[in-house]
Amino acid sequence: MFFLSRPRRFGKSLLLSTLEAYFEGKKELFAGLAIEQLEKDWKQYPVLHLDLNTQEYNSVDSLKEKLNIALTEWEKDCGVEPAEKSLATRFEGIIKRTSRKMGQRVVILIDEYDKPMLQAIGRPELQEAYRSLLKSFYGALKSADGYIRFAMLTGVTKFSKVSVFSDLNNLEDISFRRNYNELCGISEQELQDNLGDELPEFSRSLGLTEPELCDKLRRYYDGYHFAPDTAGIYNPFSLLHTFKNREFGSYWFATGTPSYLVELLKRNHYDLDRLAHEEFDVEMFGGVESFDSDLFSAFYQNGYLTIKGYDPCFRISQLGFPNLEIEKGIAGLL
Repeated sequence: MFFLSRPRRFGKSLLLSTLEAYFEGKKELFAGLAIEQLEKDWKQYPVLHLDLNTQEYNSVDSLKEKLNIALTEWEKDCGVEPAEKSLATRFEGIIKRTSRKMGQRVVILIDEYDKPMLQAIGRPELQEAYRSLLKSFYGALKSADGYIRFAMLTGVTKFSKVSVFSDLNNLEDISFRRNYNELCGISEQELQDNLGDELPEFSRSLGLTEPELCDKLRRYYDGYHFAPDTAGIYNPFSLLHTFKNREFGSYWFATGTPSYLVELLKRNHYDLDRLAHEEFDVEMFGGVESFDSDLFSAFYQNGYLTIKGYDPCFRISQLGFPNLEIEKGIAGLL
């Protein structure tokens, strides 16, 4: 079981959709890619894919409704057990019955696990209610561990008090692992390999040389580091829109900065220069207790700050803005 935290619009949903197709054995979708040769068996596993992004969570009932819709849909395939009354026991039963019915362990993919809690920031009672409900729901993964082949949960923020992290001792957080730094986003090598043919025409349209264009792309959209001493990662949303439109712009930033981040900045009276030159205890990457007290965790995990340097002796990371898009966008908020 794995957990991955990345900023919004960084490719988390695409990653899970790709994993879904892989575990369903859809070999034809991977033609020409490395995995086509690396995977020999292409076994088909049953997949339970829950996307919590497609709901407005303004009450506990709205979260219960979203979970109930998913559970009801799965129960159409694996059957219903009347004794299972709660959302958690239904989820556990679905995993076990699906595995027995298909003769294979189950793959579980949960996208934007933290969406309800993010929408409840500033409403502590509602957020605590969401925590309590999700604590038992995600706890079903531990109870049904023997029936699960693979599980991945993604989100923007790691909330340390949620039971997926306190109860699931077999959940591996890969968010800050060096060897997963390039799992989402676009690396310099991927840009050159996949978009290199577009560079000549793009550079001519802007009156730049190819090296000048590449340098500008790096300054505007590169610079994300999800672990110390790793290569920079481009913001995929902004980079792809820039190539599509042949024009530089604040594409990712323009999609909307969460209002709670703006309020945090104003409430804490942080100036731009201080925000861009802070040091951060690496242990704080372990999870957010409260955005009110974990300002830098909030800005780092939401993609507005990144790791600029690291002192291994004191386990301290230096934070800063990843690129010009973010620096200019933050300046406009203050």
